[in-house]
Amino acid sequence: MDIVRILLAIILPPLGVFLQVGLGLHFWLNILLTLCGYIPGIIHAIWVIMRK
Repeated sequence: MDIVRILLAIILPPLGVFLQVGLGLHFWLNILLTLCGYIPGIIHAIWVIMRK
């Protein structure tokens, strides 16, 4: 399941984070990072997914 989340995190970073942690702080932070730049959103999403 982690591979699916990582692929979704590369395509749409907030979706990958949402599937991992739900509507929490990391989800909203990832949306902010993705709006600031696509690459920071991907890095944060992969970090959240790999952390757990």
